[in-house]
Formats: sequence, C-alpha cells, structure tokens
Amino acid sequence: MLALDPLVRGAALRAAVEAQDAQANGPAPRVDAKPAKLPHVCFVAPECWPVLSSDADLGLIGGAEVQQCILARMFAAAGYPVSMICLDYGQPQRVALDGITVHRAHAPDAGIPMLRFIHPRLTAMLRAMADVDADIYYQRSAAMLTAAMAGFCRQRRRRSVYAAASDSDFLPGKQQIQYSRDRWLFERGLRAVDRIVVQNPRQQADCFEHYGRQSTLVPSCYELPAGAKPCGGDTVLWVATMRSLKRPELFIEIAKRLPGIHFVMAGGQSGDPGGAEYFESIRAAAAPVANLEFLGFLPLAKVEPWFDRARVLVNTSVYEGLPNTFLQAWARAVPTVSWIDTGARIDGEPVYPVVASVDAAAGEIARLFGDGSEFARVAGRCFRYFSEHHSPRHVLQCYQRVFGELMDAESR
Repeated sequence: MLALDPLVRGAALRAAVEAQDAQANGPAPRVDAKPAKLPHVCFVAPECWPVLSSDADLGLIGGAEVQQCILARMFAAAGYPVSMICLDYGQPQRVALDGITVHRAHAPDAGIPMLRFIHPRLTAMLRAMADVDADIYYQRSAAMLTAAMAGFCRQRRRRSVYAAASDSDFLPGKQQIQYSRDRWLFERGLRAVDRIVVQNPRQQADCFEHYGRQSTLVPSCYELPAGAKPCGGDTVLWVATMRSLKRPELFIEIAKRLPGIHFVMAGGQSGDPGGAEYFESIRAAAAPVANLEFLGFLPLAKVEPWFDRARVLVNTSVYEGLPNTFLQAWARAVPTVSWIDTGARIDGEPVYPVVASVDAAAGEIARLFGDGSEFARVAGRCFRYFSEHHSPRHVLQCYQRVFGELMDAESR
C-alpha cells in the first residue's frame, strides 16, 4: 500500500479553518429574525422511518430520506413544530422521535394490485395529511405524491414545497419513476406546488426550461455525528444503493487498476425490478478483486465510521443532485472524485476532480494518495466549500426565508 502522511489531513483542515477565521473577522452574516409563531412543517416522506429510527433490520436507506431526516431534526431543534408521514413498518400509529411526531400511513405492500394506487395508498396518505393539519407540507423526490400533496394543500389552503433529489427530476421522461401514470401526476404536481427547492444551478435551469417554474436554490446540509474521528484515511470509499444508474461496476474496474490501494464498497440492493439479481452480480464481480472489500448494506450509523477512514470518496453515477455522501466526505476534508459535476466552485474552479473515464479516475486517486501537497490542496477546498455552503446554520437560514415567504403569501 502507498505510504501516507498522517499530518496531511490536519494541514488541510487547518488551512480551511484559517480561511473561515479570516471571513469571521468581516461583517457578521445576517440572521433572519424568527417569526412570532413558527409554522408547523410536515414531511410527506413515506420511506423515512428506517432512517429516522435507525432500524437496521429494515435494510432501507436512501439519500433523499437521509436528507429529510437531517432537515426534520434541524427544524425541530430550531423550535419548529415538525411532523412526518411514513409508511407502516410496524411502528405505532403516532410516535414522537427527536422532536418529530411521526404519523403512520399504509404498509409498503398493502392493497390489491391495480386497485391499491387509490386505496389504501392514496387514501391513507391524504388521511394522514389531514390528521397532521400542518401549515407547510414538504415532499422530496419525483413521485406521484407530489400531485397528491399539491392538490391537498390547494384544497385545504395550506402551503406546499417540492424539493428536488436528483438532476433527473426536471428532465421530462427521465425521472426515476416506473409508471407513466405516476410520471404524469408528478409533472402536474410540479406545476401546482407553491414552491420548488433545488440543490444546484443545473436543476434550477432545467426546472425553468422544461416546466416554466422559478425555483429556490437551497443546498443540502450535514452535521458530523458525535464521536466522528477522521483519522487521515487509507481507503477509497464508494457508498450508494446498488442500481445500474450508480454504475458500481466502474468502481470495481478502478480498484483493479490500483492494486496497492485498499478499496471499500458499501450499499444494499434497490427495490427496482431485478434489484436483487443486480446486487448479486456486483457482489460476484467484486469477490475476486483482492484489494476490494465489499460490505453490502450498512445502516447509516455503521456507514459513518467508514468515512472517518476514507482518504478519497468516489462517485460513479450517471447523474445525481448533490449526494449526501459528498457532504459526509467534505465535512471530514475527504476529497471526492466523480463523473458528475455538482456545480461546486471556489473562485470559478471545480472544488473536486471531475472525470470521464475509469483511467482518469484511477489517475486522480493515485495522485491524491501519492502527492501530499495536492491532497492537502483538494481536501482543504472540499472542507472550505462544505463549511461555507452546507452547514446546518446556513441551510436553516435559507429555509427560514422560504417558510417566511410562504406564510406571508398565505396571510395576504
């Protein structure tokens, strides 16, 4: 294995912190005053319970769900009344967790095929939304639920927010939605919601170009868990759900090109048709690669320590929004190497290496392992960008403005 300098990461972090301290000596950032009564926010988040409850037995975790749980906890800590509507995974009908009141809808497989779209799925969601009786309803990821939420809010004179989870959300026909019926409903909902929140400038441009809607750019956020101990890193990490658009086979090919470096791959099977077979094919392809450790599914709490051990995070997806894994890495001054460009820039230059081939990715990884000064430079940029754009404080201010504008519009 290539030799590592244990002080390199510390140098990168110190450089980034010094840059922040220099900024701190300037004008203090504006902090919006809290309204007299904070609005009740409800997350229409069917698959969030496994993440919110940290139930490893359910074997489910997704980037959109992780982000919604982060936001829900953040709003609750800031004093907002927060509710969440989740599918029935066996939890009580109503349960309080981390300041969030979780309401149970239908079971994931409830109902008779062809009929369950209406009952119990749609009826249960609408009933749960009515039971919550929130001021603002928030839904993330392209789905027919966008239309259900928008229609409910229009009828009940409540406010609705759709938050993008992927660059494909605003590309007609490319959304990650199985049925054309559900895609049609999503697009109707997109045109009817009160506010659209996007993750990056590309999503903002596509939303306007294809759907004629203005949107608000609010970065995703992340906070290091208690006990996180970034240690200088000796691994190349890949974390995602195993599905074809994530292209995990490219990571395996990179590992083959760099036999002296330890690669780690984590992710469970998707619920897509053929998801189990695809997962097993990736596991089989990884097995003979001596320097590649295949972990399979891990709950979020068990994934976090692997970021502490990482030196580089690799993303091989066809498209993304802003992966939570980038934030998990950048918060620890771990550089990313990726096929996707999230639009992250410092002084007009990309924050991290963006590649277009396996050979290019292998070259960037070898450079970050072998050149301590280059690693410190890229790691420092990633940490600085995270601190300036993705801290909970910054994101809370952004949402505070969004919610305030929505409630002001309602009062007029």
